[in-house]
Amino acid sequence: MLRARLVDGLLRLTARLPLRLLHGAGRAVGTLADGFPNDVRRIVRVNVELCFPALPPAAKRTLARRALQSSACNLLELGAIWHRPVTETLALIREVDGEAVFTEALSEGRGVLIIAPHLGAWELLQAWVAQRTPLHALYRPPRQAWLESLLVAARSRTGAHFHPARAGGVRALLRALRDGEGVGILPDQQPPGEGVHVPFFGQPAKTMTLFGRIAERSGAPVVIGWAERLPAGRGFRVHWRRADPAVADPDPATAATALNRTIEAAIREQPEQYLWSYRRFSRQPEGVRNPYKRFADRGRWLVER
Repeated sequence: MLRARLVDGLLRLTARLPLRLLHGAGRAVGTLADGFPNDVRRIVRVNVELCFPALPPAAKRTLARRALQSSACNLLELGAIWHRPVTETLALIREVDGEAVFTEALSEGRGVLIIAPHLGAWELLQAWVAQRTPLHALYRPPRQAWLESLLVAARSRTGAHFHPARAGGVRALLRALRDGEGVGILPDQQPPGEGVHVPFFGQPAKTMTLFGRIAERSGAPVVIGWAERLPAGRGFRVHWRRADPAVADPDPATAATALNRTIEAAIREQPEQYLWSYRRFSRQPEGVRNPYKRFADRGRWLVER
C-alpha cells in the first residue's frame, strides 16, 4: 500500500542519519511539544501526577518534558534500529549491564521469559536477544492494517519470530520455552480482554494475567530487560534484572502485582525514558473515575476538572 511504502521510505531515509542528530531532533520535538497544550502533553502530565505525587512541582514538569523528549527520540530512532544492517544496529549498544543475569537464566535450559516494558528502546532490546537465542513474541495487529506487514518485517529481520496474539500464538510461546528458547512479552499495557486491577505506582491499573499463567505453566526463569538511551546520541546501554519470583504465583492478582512491581523498579532507574504518553490508567474498576477525564492541562501544570 502507498502509505506503507511512504512510511518505510521515510524510515530508511532517517536510518542514514547519525544517531546524535536523530536524538537531537527528538529532544527539540519533545521540547516543542512541552511548550503548548496538547493531548500527549496532558496524558504525560496526568501519569506523572498519578505516579510521582510527592515530587516537587518543578521536578514533575522536568520529568514530563524529558518524557516527551524521550518519546520523540523513540520515534526518530526507529529507522536506524529497523533498517540499518543488523550488525550496525547492534553496534549502537555500548554496554550491557547485568548480562550474566540473562545468560545464567538461559543456561538453566528451561527457556527464558522476558519482561520487556515500554522503557527505553524496546525495539533494540529484541534485536540483542535474537542474536543469542531464538526469540518468540506475540503481536497485536495495529489498527491501521497497512502497518502490519511493515512492523512484522522490520522486527523479524533479526531472526525473531512473531505470532498473532491468539490462542495459537500462546501455544507457540509455550513450545518455545519447552525447547529452551526465549520469549519476550511487553506486559505493561491494558489488556483488551481479561485482566486484574492491581497497583502500578500506587494506582489501580488493569494488568494482563497471561504473563503469570505462562510463567507458572512453563517454570521458565523470568528476567526483565530494557535498552537505556545514553545522552547526546552516544548509543544505548542494555540492562538485565531478575524478576520478582511471585510473577509465577498461581493466584492471578498476586502474579500481576509482582509483574507490575518488577516493571516499576526498572522504570525508577530511568523514569524519563518510560512511555508515559500511554493511557495506562484509563480502564478503571467500576465506580472509579477515569483520571484522564479528571484532570485538565492548564498552564504550568494540571487542574482538577
